[in-house]
Amino acid sequence: MPRAIGIDLGTTNSLVALVDERNRPQVLPVDEGRPLLPSAVFYAPDGAVEVGAAARRLAPERPVDTILSVKRFMGRGPGDIRPEDRGIYRFDESGAVVRLEVGGGARKVTPIEVSAEILRRLRRHAADALGEAPGGCVITVPAYFDDAQRQATKDAGRLAGLDVLRLLNEPTAAALAYGLDKRAQGTFAVYDLGGGTFDVSILRLDAGVFEVLSTGGDTHLGGDDFDRVLARKLLAEGLAQRIEDPSPGVLRATVAAAQRIRETLTTEEAVEAEVELPEGLRLTVRLTRAELEALIQPVVDRTTGPTRDALRDARVAKVDGVVLVGGATRTPLVRRHVRELFGQEPLTDLDPDTVVALGAAVQADALERGGREDVLLLDVIPLSLGVEMMGGVVEKIILRNSTIPASATQGFTTYADGQTGMVVHVVQGERELARDCRSLARFTLKGIPPMPAGIARVEISYAVDADGILQVSARELTTGIEQRIQVKPTYGLTEDEVEQMLVESIEHAEEDVSERFLREWRVEGDRIVSALETAFGMDGELLTPAERARIEEKIAGLREAMAGSDFLAVKAWIESVDAATKEFAERRMNKHIAKAMSGHRVVEFADQPPATGSKDSDLESGEGG
Repeated sequence: MPRAIGIDLGTTNSLVALVDERNRPQVLPVDEGRPLLPSAVFYAPDGAVEVGAAARRLAPERPVDTILSVKRFMGRGPGDIRPEDRGIYRFDESGAVVRLEVGGGARKVTPIEVSAEILRRLRRHAADALGEAPGGCVITVPAYFDDAQRQATKDAGRLAGLDVLRLLNEPTAAALAYGLDKRAQGTFAVYDLGGGTFDVSILRLDAGVFEVLSTGGDTHLGGDDFDRVLARKLLAEGLAQRIEDPSPGVLRATVAAAQRIRETLTTEEAVEAEVELPEGLRLTVRLTRAELEALIQPVVDRTTGPTRDALRDARVAKVDGVVLVGGATRTPLVRRHVRELFGQEPLTDLDPDTVVALGAAVQADALERGGREDVLLLDVIPLSLGVEMMGGVVEKIILRNSTIPASATQGFTTYADGQTGMVVHVVQGERELARDCRSLARFTLKGIPPMPAGIARVEISYAVDADGILQVSARELTTGIEQRIQVKPTYGLTEDEVEQMLVESIEHAEEDVSERFLREWRVEGDRIVSALETAFGMDGELLTPAERARIEEKIAGLREAMAGSDFLAVKAWIESVDAATKEFAERRMNKHIAKAMSGHRVVEFADQPPATGSKDSDLESGEGG
């Protein structure tokens, strides 16, 4: 059976993990040998797409075409766009779904499509590691994601070619990884502060049962907010001249610099640096950790309310431990704040960047292969689900923090004499008025027999599955007429749109694979040419003019192939260059070994350990073949 995988689709970075043959979860390397794949996607005017570190490096230079932190836009409409995002991206606001104009304005993409690019890259690396396509997968989402955001995440997984077994709340995944690793028992808080979202959950762990007692959070709060606050200060004080309306490139470069400075101040007390920005601008940075903490304190304080609400809702005064999740929890101020909130030192022995992916892998393995029969997850719904009543008030049908799967039925009646239809407006949120909650869906139950007001009887039933996805039905009891829908939020893609994207991905699969290989072999060709140019400069005298001419002829052939579109031709020329430079590489190695031994007797090296350090490094980096 194909191996199941767990995916942490993060705001800043994303990861993929699986359970190995020894029944241990492990994170896979996915981007330039690292486990963290930056959640960055670049769209070139020619239609090419870059994902990960390569895309993030392009962000200052091509800010409009490089989408970062797309998770903040998932399941959202044009009315949810924040002012700071309008300063960087171009939006098409003509429809109900957020669309970003990329590729020099040649293309419009939804957050679902952008997320699918990230998920597609993770799926590909999992397939490379497994030697076959992965089976099902579990994708983690913030506990405070509403139904629209969850549906959008599920659509992105489907568009990426993944069989999404379940959406798993991130704090629950972290507790799963922590509890299985430590065999912990008791009540725990999971404080999850990532790049763009904040969650806090209170869980009870007992004999393999993971019961979520309550959850809270903010889907627009995270390390990105730290960076934006600092970036505003840097632009206001660090530039030689004041800029009233910074360009997207300057904004993006300043935010990136702010992130690097913040991460440095995690371990250092002060930073002094000069930062080059686009348009010939330069930032002068002199900042202490104390100054940074004063800036971000109001952002950190925003986690206090949801944390206290979660403790109150769980009816818990004290927890047995606090698990930290998310890269922003490395910030010393955040850790002190957590200690003050809970009255104890947080647990920091697990990597906050990877623990969610590990928990997702464990749950995926349990669902796909029955690998963890000793584990039972009891998660909760983050926000109440209700229906709009006359006057715009909300009647809550399933309350927040109800254990899922969950269902509830409530009876209603008609408002006017002779009423033959009833509009069911499904909303989600904690406010008392429908206008202050998030609208999920509307449908009309028709065919109610005309009766005096208050006589007809209509049952409305809500059912939430294990992914937190909602189904609603309305039934008139006298006639048995029923209307039933799965809530497909306005801010997701329609079924037809998803199907069309899937068809297009299949139609273009062959050319997409060819483009991937072409890019990979071009990178390898560039590396070889650069290494040879360095070698010529250091040891060109080891070649005769005729030998060098033959090698340069091969290099010219490689460059020409790299300018074309045939990846097999590039690969063949790389092999040809390798063969032509093999003898040159051997001469260089002999030269440097002879130089190292010059002035010494062989006996001096007889009992010495193998050489390490700069000489080995220099030889390796300078080798041309």
